[in-house]
Amino acid sequence: ADRVASDFQGRPPVCLSVARHTMRFIGGLLLLAAALPAADAFLAPASSLLRSRTAGAAVAPARLMSPQLQKRSAAAVMPLRMAEALKEEVDYQTVTVNNIRNCAIIAHVDHGKTTLVDKLLDEAELDISSDDGGDRAMDSLDIERERGITIMSKVTSMSWGDVKLNIVDTPGHADFGGEVERVMSIVDGVCLLVDATEGPMAQTKFVLMKALARGIQPVVVINKVDRDSSRVEEVETEVFDLMCNLGATDSQLEYATVYASGRDGWATLKWPGGEKKDMADLLDTIVKSVPAPKVLEREEFSMVVSMIEGDAFLGRICTGRISSGTCKVGDQVIALDQSGKKIDNGRISKIMSRKGTGKVDLTVGRAGDIIQLAGIGKATVAHTICAPSVTEALPAASIDPPTLAMTFCPNDSPMAGKDRATTKLTSQMIKERLANECENNIGITYKMDADRTEGYEVCGRGELQLGILIENMRREGFEIGVCPPKVLFQKGPNGEKLEPIEEVCVEVDDEYTGVVIAKLNERKGMMTNMVPASETGRTRIELDAPTRGLLGYRNIFFTDTRGSGIMTRAFKGYEPYKGDLMNVRKGVLVAMKPGVSTMYSLGKLQPRGTLFVGEGVDVYAGMILGEHSRENDLEVNAVEAKQLTNMRAAGSDEKVFLTPPRLFSLEEIIPYMQPDEMVEVTPTNIRIRKQYLDAGERKKAAQGGGGKK
Repeated sequence: ADRVASDFQGRPPVCLSVARHTMRFIGGLLLLAAALPAADAFLAPASSLLRSRTAGAAVAPARLMSPQLQKRSAAAVMPLRMAEALKEEVDYQTVTVNNIRNCAIIAHVDHGKTTLVDKLLDEAELDISSDDGGDRAMDSLDIERERGITIMSKVTSMSWGDVKLNIVDTPGHADFGGEVERVMSIVDGVCLLVDATEGPMAQTKFVLMKALARGIQPVVVINKVDRDSSRVEEVETEVFDLMCNLGATDSQLEYATVYASGRDGWATLKWPGGEKKDMADLLDTIVKSVPAPKVLEREEFSMVVSMIEGDAFLGRICTGRISSGTCKVGDQVIALDQSGKKIDNGRISKIMSRKGTGKVDLTVGRAGDIIQLAGIGKATVAHTICAPSVTEALPAASIDPPTLAMTFCPNDSPMAGKDRATTKLTSQMIKERLANECENNIGITYKMDADRTEGYEVCGRGELQLGILIENMRREGFEIGVCPPKVLFQKGPNGEKLEPIEEVCVEVDDEYTGVVIAKLNERKGMMTNMVPASETGRTRIELDAPTRGLLGYRNIFFTDTRGSGIMTRAFKGYEPYKGDLMNVRKGVLVAMKPGVSTMYSLGKLQPRGTLFVGEGVDVYAGMILGEHSRENDLEVNAVEAKQLTNMRAAGSDEKVFLTPPRLFSLEEIIPYMQPDEMVEVTPTNIRIRKQYLDAGERKKAAQGGGGKK
């Protein structure tokens, strides 16, 4: 630039300034050309121009800059080269089994699984933005975003170094344990997330037991270590003790431990004192600890379906891990059930792989990879999609049996069909919807109900899972009647009666421990452990209780602990029947006349108990209006209006103050029901009623004479 300045002597100062800045800019481009050889062709004209202006002198590009600018440019070039190396992505079309890692993220509810997956995708520089503004990309369902929980397992993938990393995000609630069990067959490693404050919880034990039983190597991630209440060393000891108690092998006990803060997006192998930078340590640990997929040594293509979804253009899409061989678009394939019977055939119309929140089209699917196939219309979860020459189905993972059953039937109340949002009313529509749900969710089954000609008995893991199903159906326009849940008993080897038992873990303030233990003892709960919690002034209590005793207890628990308690549950197994339960709920107020509720009548009923309806609500005979203050049911008139008269009397014009009615959510009202009651669910209303609307029929049913429902 100084050499060029001599050519501009006698010209305006502006020209001299422009010339100097221009030549320094060209010198900077030449420095980049030296760092990036691929840019030489693009910068060749600028290089020739500089050489001509310097009278043919071969000047090194770095000498064109000041010493300060040389240091600044060198510091910028090194991160640029490192970034280019990290951006090298695996070619999904040519990936081999040695460059694939399949890993599931498992943990107790609210320990940070979905948030961690989002941060891992961020680390791989994948676009996970969504149009709906949700803060968790993997929670794609509307009901998941509303409730802040994961309901369905979901698969995604990313590139890290030269490895394609398939990640499966799983639910944390015990009611959705079937989602965790079915993905264990498609992964070779798991990331066990444990809260640094709470430590291993009931669902932590359940999911870890399933992983260890299949011989899967775990990677332990102590999450939320940056919290003030964290107790990292104690939690590490608790995790190791839990693995020993669950029968982990010596190789499984040699697990790697990573300390992380999923919310802040960093992980480290050392705590305290580790570098809080990014998630690279966790990704490197997964790639190193999780083994490559084990595949069958045969050329014929075969794959077990683990998930299915629908597409308006492609039809049914089946997701699973390829166990052997390869597949291409246009290949002829068949579908086999568990017995090896052929149920469908077709041609593969599309092969895809999840990447971030999007999909990548593949020309070839290779053994060990988790892919999505389209072209088979009848294949469902646990079926085998394979080449026509394969005659034996691949084994599918078994899951624990359902523990609860509820009857779904068409709505037969006087209000049936009056909801403008209702579009589906008939028994056949309900049957088709349940059949579709059973294909997608292997934790739910259904069959015809023995007591109701148009009813279906739906079996699941818990009231939350069945409540989610009912909520989805009402959003789709269904109007149904739902009977109260009942526990599914089994028979032991000697014919004894067995019932499902759950592990219950509660954490409450010290002042509430007495009332919580007393209420759970009434429900046949047996305390197994009681220790101080991590927070001062709180106690952790562990109990084993029958499922039927826990129905409806959650609301009572939160009331007793003033909303400060934490309760978690997980299925333990079947044990001998614990005996009959005491009546844990009072009677109800039942409407005796149809009409519109009035303030005059409700004001008289308010001292009798807690009301569920307010003024101006349509009611019908047999509808439950509130909870009675005593043990028996009481028939009441809620539609009586005050008679108008010209006569005046003391107290005739007194004001009526109504307490706001008690409102139920679906999860709350399902366990609240008694055996002679049911819930009327429409797209805009939830009403609780007696199964027999007529008072005379109810008396006959109570005496054992039956009656028309």
